Amino acid sequence: MTEPIATALLSYGMSGEVFHAPLIAAAHPGFLLHTIVQRKSKHASTRYPHVIIADAVEKVFADPAIELVVVNTPNDTHADFVTRALEAGKHVVVEKPFTVTAAEADQLIALAKSKKKVLTVFQSRRWDGDFMTVKKVWDAKLLGKVVELEVHYDRFRNYVEANTWKEERGKGTGILYNLGSHMLDQVVCIAGMPRQADARIGVQRPNGKIDDYYDIRLQYEGFHAIVKSSYLVREQGPRYSIHGTEGSFMKYGIDPQEQALKEGKIPGAPGWGAEDKLHWGKLNTTLQGVHIEGAIETLPGNYLAFYQNVFEAIRENKPLAVKPEESRDVIRLIEACYESNEKKQAINL
Repeated sequence: MTEPIATALLSYGMSGEVFHAPLIAAAHPGFLLHTIVQRKSKHASTRYPHVIIADAVEKVFADPAIELVVVNTPNDTHADFVTRALEAGKHVVVEKPFTVTAAEADQLIALAKSKKKVLTVFQSRRWDGDFMTVKKVWDAKLLGKVVELEVHYDRFRNYVEANTWKEERGKGTGILYNLGSHMLDQVVCIAGMPRQADARIGVQRPNGKIDDYYDIRLQYEGFHAIVKSSYLVREQGPRYSIHGTEGSFMKYGIDPQEQALKEGKIPGAPGWGAEDKLHWGKLNTTLQGVHIEGAIETLPGNYLAFYQNVFEAIRENKPLAVKPEESRDVIRLIEACYESNEKKQAINL
């Protein structure tokens, strides 16, 4: 029997408690949740009594029993902690955004190759059911030649959340690194890297310290993508809109997996990731001369697939679903967006 992969989390904040720990625990027997770093409390032991609670990341790097380290700490620490984990001979999953700069990402990719270790980024929203459905519509060319793709990730949070580094000015903070790293990854997954990026980024909330909205236009050969996000959208519009020479596809709502994880539901249980019919997308197109209009069933989302792939990469030497080079390109794109916003002009890529 294959030995489970002993895994450590460097933090038990929102990403550790809601995403990584439940997914790793549900991926058993492929993984063993071995250690969680909690510096000020040990409340993770309530849910995971068998797990070691460490009070310092150094104890994780020094433990030879740990094979895989999940770096889910503040964004500006990613490069340092991934470096230390790789130097200690560990495989690494790092939370999005991969790094703050593309130069840091390149250094980590080179180090992982030299150490012959798996390095990947938790781009979980590739396994959102709505995105998987959008990609299927795109790949099947149901809309003819696509001319426009618009992607939104909007929220209504008209206040500044207290006591979180995510609301403080600093390297790698702000909505573009937070939500944009997911959205840009999705667009690049579908269409590849754009030729140009033209972005406007800023602060809309009263007393806000970090960027809380962006409006990005990505130019491709023959079509463009619009990527938008704001914390001041109370009435949600479509999350995805695709328009082509034969028709359109519109998708409202958001994948239900995050909410299910927050409610303590078990990933992979019957019905996991299934979306209510009310939120299925609408297709209106012409195929081979036949007009087709109606709802398209949303594919079930499956965040577990990310860790299943990590297991296969480590134990079976299979290709990574999320290659670090792809996440490096997303950071390059984020840097280009900030440069565009500063210069108020499109940036060639």
